[in-house]
Amino acid sequence: MYAVLRTGGKQYKVAAGDLIEVERIAGDAGDVVELSEVLSLVDDEEVKIGAPLVEGAVVRGEIVSQKRGDKILVFKSKRRKGYRKRQGHRQELTQLKITDING
Repeated sequence: MYAVLRTGGKQYKVAAGDLIEVERIAGDAGDVVELSEVLSLVDDEEVKIGAPLVEGAVVRGEIVSQKRGDKILVFKSKRRKGYRKRQGHRQELTQLKITDING
């Protein structure tokens, strides 16, 4: 059984026992999180597709850690004008272990 869920503006295909990194979710390590934005559920032969969400479907996960992603550099310039700007960004991430899929 697997599910497609939406969190942080992105979609993830998950199954029980998977370890995924999503954008920051409030909570500490060991907390249980319920993600209710489930777009589709696939069980052996049965497929449920939401319009846009599957009613009553919930994916539960446990927060493993809160961390920050790799640094990316953003560089802007305008030719012949002497304008240059460099900026860095590190995304805040939450590492989740999917424990249960109910639907």
